[in-house]
Amino acid sequence: MRVNATEAKNRFGYYLGQAEREPVHVIKNDRVAGVIVSAARYAELEALEQKKSMAQRKREFNETYKDWIAAQNELVDKVGVFGETLRPW
Repeated sequence: MRVNATEAKNRFGYYLGQAEREPVHVIKNDRVAGVIVSAARYAELEALEQKKSMAQRKREFNETYKDWIAAQNELVDKVGVFGETLRPW
């Protein structure tokens, strides 16, 4: 179901009820700005997120931040690591 943001605001209780049956996509400025889902569906989504393996999370992180990681690695190659030459007494 799709509804504009003003309608969702004015009839929020009604759309909460609708969210028990199906997700309610809230449209603002001609794009989906948010989705109202039931508490049960949200709990399912949270459980799926928790089931991700550490390797999968690492892959997702590396994909999302690959440009930043490359920039940091380049900086380390160029400048080195701060305190690398320090030795404990």
